Amino acid sequence: MNDSSWGAPAGSGYWGPDQGPAPAGPAYDGLQAAQTRPMPIVPDVPAGDHQDDHDRGAAQRSGPLFRDETPNEHPQEPMSSPSQPAPAAPQKKSAGRDLGAAIGVGVGLGAVIVASLFIWKAAFVGVIAVAVVVGLWELTSRLQERKGIKAPLVPLAVGGAAMVVAGYVRGVEGAWVAMALTALAVLVWRMTEPPEGYLKDVTAGVFAAFYVPFLATFVALMLTADDGAERVLTFLVLTVVSDTGAYAIGWRFGRHKLAPRISPGKTREGLFGAVGFAMAAGALCMEFLIDGGSWWQGLLLGLAVAASATLGDLGESMIKRDLGIKDMGTLLPGHGGIMDRLDSLLPTAPVVWLLFVLFVGTT
Repeated sequence: MNDSSWGAPAGSGYWGPDQGPAPAGPAYDGLQAAQTRPMPIVPDVPAGDHQDDHDRGAAQRSGPLFRDETPNEHPQEPMSSPSQPAPAAPQKKSAGRDLGAAIGVGVGLGAVIVASLFIWKAAFVGVIAVAVVVGLWELTSRLQERKGIKAPLVPLAVGGAAMVVAGYVRGVEGAWVAMALTALAVLVWRMTEPPEGYLKDVTAGVFAAFYVPFLATFVALMLTADDGAERVLTFLVLTVVSDTGAYAIGWRFGRHKLAPRISPGKTREGLFGAVGFAMAAGALCMEFLIDGGSWWQGLLLGLAVAASATLGDLGESMIKRDLGIKDMGTLLPGHGGIMDRLDSLLPTAPVVWLLFVLFVGTT
């Protein structure tokens, strides 16, 4: 139906501009009469004839609906003029989560981390170990629930905590040895059960050992330097600032999807926000917190953090999409689970540790 025929009464004989003039007769006279008086808001429809309503409704919805929109969400109001479509009601943007709970939990976690980091380094190593064990529990639980994969949690939890401690006490060599022993323990532990599914279970177990505790060990390695607390604080600040910049800029200005198949909420504008925020924070942290650091090193550090944090977030989004879940857990209100907070931190830790070694050394 042509747009110019919206609002023509049923049975009026109006054919539209593309069909030529209407033939003379009663229908034509009726149309002429209708045009001499004001257009009614709701046209008179003969009883039992709903075809015109159906056609007009179809014309009003000629454009595609948004993916999250249903026809009942935005009812169409009758139009006073056929040439002027009704303005669409503005949709209010939603942050998509409970910001109050998220901020409260974030502040509480930050207080615990900062207190343990600057009061007693060993206590912070314990915080890392606890986060690793809880993260492994969340990951292995979701794997079993959604895929039937039974990655052995006991050797993973024990080996993961030992990996973090070994990295802090013995350095890189201690972390690699603990990783190898954890993988071996996973292989042996799984032998106590039937062989069906052995390969996928141990493969998932070794992946979990690398993904969670081994990557987290690089945070403990940062802590071993004389200014280790400042290095870890810089790592945490840059990652959080990167995530915050991506969220704030993407929510406000995001228009172009970054990776729609993986994470539809992420935008290119959000990535630029992450880079800008992280580079600015990196310049300040390297200049004022790190011994021997300079602002230009902070710019490079911030750029690297924004890239690795984004890739880490996308990586866990791939895992969650494969599992068919939104969050890894519900332990942290407003955030999800521990793994939902570690997603960008874990892959960023080795990147930051390496750049610190290159820029200012290991001590």
